[in-house]
Amino acid sequence: MSGTPQNPVEKLLRTERMPHIWCPGCGIGTSVNCFARALEQANIDYKNLHVVSGIGCSGRVAGYVNVDSFHTTHGRAIPFATGLAMARPEAKVVVYSGDGDLFAIGGNHLIHAARRNIDMTVICVNNFTYGMTGGQVTPTTPYSAKASTMPYGNFEDTFNLPNLVDACGAVFVARWTIYHVRQLTRSMTKALNTPGFSFIEVLSPCPTLYQRRNKLGDGVMMVQYFKERSTIENGANTADVALGFQGDIVVGEFVERERPTFIQNYNTRMEQVLGDAFVPYEGVK
Repeated sequence: MSGTPQNPVEKLLRTERMPHIWCPGCGIGTSVNCFARALEQANIDYKNLHVVSGIGCSGRVAGYVNVDSFHTTHGRAIPFATGLAMARPEAKVVVYSGDGDLFAIGGNHLIHAARRNIDMTVICVNNFTYGMTGGQVTPTTPYSAKASTMPYGNFEDTFNLPNLVDACGAVFVARWTIYHVRQLTRSMTKALNTPGFSFIEVLSPCPTLYQRRNKLGDGVMMVQYFKERSTIENGANTADVALGFQGDIVVGEFVERERPTFIQNYNTRMEQVLGDAFVPYEGVK
């Protein structure tokens, strides 16, 4: 045998843009490795795949994956993705962004995409902070944790992300940490093959800002925390999986259900209204 074995995910990465910008100990790169392996396992046609992201550390994923990708404006990844999903129903649309981008400035878009059951997969890397813009508090920063905008500790209640998207109607909801690489890959594969709005929360270290400010050590120490304090509870009630500051973590696949997608509902209603004059919507030709 001759030559150097190729990394199995290399063909899915824009290697000319390496090394990436993520800090040592950050878990976003690990989540991308899982995503690339999930794409292979899900047998996705890469020519028919669109990856959309917003602004932030996780938003840079769109620039590193070697597929059709869109790096959009802050908080607006889901509206861009909705347009793609509506124009090309045959395509696979993935939104890959962070907790601040998706649930703060972009929160209104997310809840309505889930309510409408737009056919897309949303991957949210939750590192509990705005990692690219200075470590400000986000909707997922745990109560009492410090941030640049709350130096004496966060006093706001935080979003329980799985519960929020569950209540809005998502058809598949899961949470894993970047320690759980095999489970995360399997859930990403399942989400990619699920019609409708699917959501995965990925808990990830941010050693540069969140952990340094809260004296939690480096990335390895955060992964150790993920390992020691996580309990897998598939099918858990999402109301019971809220996160606290360095508390226990419930991970798993929480929601799996079937609902008509937005386009399916549209076609059903228009057929009822128009009768023989009805022409099914099949995207923009």
